[in-house]
Amino acid sequence: MARTPVTYRREFVDNYKPNETFLLTPELAEELAGLGHLTGRFPAGTFARKVLEQLLIDLSWSSSHLEGNRYTLPDTEKLFKSGAAATDSDAIMLLNHKAAIEFIVEAVPLQGLNARLVCNVHAILMHDLLVDATSLGTIRTQVVNISGSTYIPPQVPAVLEEMFERIIVKAQRIKNPLEAAFFLWVNLAYLQTFEDGNKRVSRIAANIPLILYNQAPLSFLDVDREDYALAMMGVYEACDVSMAIDLFEWTYRRSQTKYAAVAGALDAPDPFRVKYRDALSEAVGAVVRRRQPIEEAIAALDLPAEDAPRFQELLAQKLNILADFNCARYRLGMKETQAWIDEGRPIR
Repeated sequence: MARTPVTYRREFVDNYKPNETFLLTPELAEELAGLGHLTGRFPAGTFARKVLEQLLIDLSWSSSHLEGNRYTLPDTEKLFKSGAAATDSDAIMLLNHKAAIEFIVEAVPLQGLNARLVCNVHAILMHDLLVDATSLGTIRTQVVNISGSTYIPPQVPAVLEEMFERIIVKAQRIKNPLEAAFFLWVNLAYLQTFEDGNKRVSRIAANIPLILYNQAPLSFLDVDREDYALAMMGVYEACDVSMAIDLFEWTYRRSQTKYAAVAGALDAPDPFRVKYRDALSEAVGAVVRRRQPIEEAIAALDLPAEDAPRFQELLAQKLNILADFNCARYRLGMKETQAWIDEGRPIR
């Protein structure tokens, strides 16, 4: 109560110039995009469809959990697999999330990012959860306050509509999908466009650019509610995204690692990977254990010239997702792997 009340600062959006100014650092945005990209040329939405079954459970549960939902992760999985009808508001919240995720995975590759699509996400998420059904997917006319914060969102519908459209248009122009995802996540929550469910909408909408560019989806799994609230508080009361960046980076790295593994488990073995399985293990060991530059590690293998470029790409992918919990497959110890990671994953 001692903090000074603050209102919406439209310059947070107005001063943002897509691809010229950034919320994430360009280096971090590029690194995360490189980690989470589905290799190869595929239609938009391919990655999301490959991991959809797991994503539905993870994102539905984690987003609902951040709203105080009492279902556990196993209970959520059981609810989805049983096909049972909702019997309480918590079940409705989870099933609405499931429907919203299914909607964007199908609609985004065809429609792209647009205001109507985001409004439909809200309508699906809040179906049977709002007393007034006319509020579904529409700009709010009700006064909204943020509990536990001194932030006072804008209350004029014309301003809400103008800024909402501006956020969508600017996000459409952002080339890096991780920067676009972060921009949508913080700005949709900050504006509070709808009567309720704004943070839920922001978490689902953050996945729209990731679906378009075949990036690993963002599930917010294992995010602590207090950490999330603090990250949002920085945005609400100070337009300070530093805590939000920390949380976003941490949770996206976890999401990327998980969904890369899920997608890989669904694929048939790649003959190229099988052929060079031992060589790949040897090269990873040389880079991590002996700090050998990646080019030297590959040169030492004396590969056929036609296979070297693809091998280097595969090696870089494996090094990007290497962690202390998956290093044993390369006969590496956890401590030596973590030491290499702590040094910044040197490959040159």
